[in-house]
Amino acid sequence: MSDRSRAIISVIGRDQKGVVARISTYLASCNTNIEDIEQRVMEGLFIMTMLVDLSDLDTTLDELVIGLRKIGDEIGMEVTVRLAGGPPERKRVAVLVTREPHCLEQLLRDRDAGLLNGDLIVVLSNHPDLEPLVREHGIPFLCHPSTDKAAHEEFLLKHLAEYRPDLVVLARYMQVLSDRFVAEYPSRIINIHHSFLPAFAGAKPYHQAFERGVKVIGATGHYVTSDLDEGPIIEQDVVRVSHRDSVADLIRKGRDIEKMVLARAVTLHVGHRVLPYGNKTVVFE
Repeated sequence: MSDRSRAIISVIGRDQKGVVARISTYLASCNTNIEDIEQRVMEGLFIMTMLVDLSDLDTTLDELVIGLRKIGDEIGMEVTVRLAGGPPERKRVAVLVTREPHCLEQLLRDRDAGLLNGDLIVVLSNHPDLEPLVREHGIPFLCHPSTDKAAHEEFLLKHLAEYRPDLVVLARYMQVLSDRFVAEYPSRIINIHHSFLPAFAGAKPYHQAFERGVKVIGATGHYVTSDLDEGPIIEQDVVRVSHRDSVADLIRKGRDIEKMVLARAVTLHVGHRVLPYGNKTVVFE
């Protein structure tokens, strides 16, 4: 059987009785067959994924999706549907940078190696430093200084509207976005914070970590919300440090983990493996 005749259905929301019966009864009424199902309840949160055979579907896929979403609305749960197998739809990815190249370089390497199910369509910046790197990879680069914050953000919004990205990645883009900007791309802006959040949020986390004498430092890939560094977390990792390390050592060690965590977070998102819910995410392996 072709994987193109299968779909993955995800259901997430407050735990309640009858969810499985409600969804499975509807799927049966559409002449589908559930081939695999996984469900769990965590702290009152119900999560279910189903692999469904669509070979004998007696309605259109659009009608199936509309029906599932209607049930989700009625029971207060989020229901998503995506086709399994075949080449997934490639995402259009815009990247915002400042001066540091390491996170952008990792995204470029992943793209060139075919590891990223997305196209890097434009890089926007408030400094010209990374233009040669970006142009070398055949990607448009546009720059506008951020000394006038309002004008810089208008520049960003204008060009993002032109390029129509599915995802905006902040690859060590050292500027705070306004609530208006964030509202334009809900759950579609990913940032890398150079700390194992919620520890050391805000500015200079490596300096904060040094002052506290921590034995591990980390990085966090998260969705951007109007609350600074508090968006739903997608991916995290840590590396050990010691009392011998200076702030410069922490920054150097941190760069390696930052780029890998951001790249993994982006890969998970464009691979349809992240489901934001409230201030958390469910990540499907």
